[in-house]
Amino acid sequence: MAKMIRFSVSIDPKLLERFDEAMKERRYKNRSKAIRDVIVDFLVEREWEKSERGVMGSLTLLYKYEAKGLLEELVKTEHEMCNNIISTMHVHIDEHNCMEILAIKGQPQEIRQIADRLISCKGVKHGKLVMTTTGKDIA
Repeated sequence: MAKMIRFSVSIDPKLLERFDEAMKERRYKNRSKAIRDVIVDFLVEREWEKSERGVMGSLTLLYKYEAKGLLEELVKTEHEMCNNIISTMHVHIDEHNCMEILAIKGQPQEIRQIADRLISCKGVKHGKLVMTTTGKDIA
């Protein structure tokens, strides 16, 4: 493991109090781990904004399974983008609703295009793309 570096941060007391409360709610044991996670999240977001290399994402879709033509459109898109969509998981929520979770890899722009294409399908009630990284540059 790499040597850790200590540094100081100037912060408004009220902001620190809110951070400490949020940190406790998320069960962080100390500020260092919470701040490291905030920094990693910031860097992952920047990687998505500027990257010219592969990144990862997960797309969650909530949809009404009876929506006419939706399942065919989802499967068609997943097969057309099989170089990018590396895994899917289908979840039956109840007798009318399903959730599809897709692991996607590729360039940021192409992942966003796939997400937009699937989220905009008629019958999709909600969709959310979560950006992440391949992890190669995270210590």
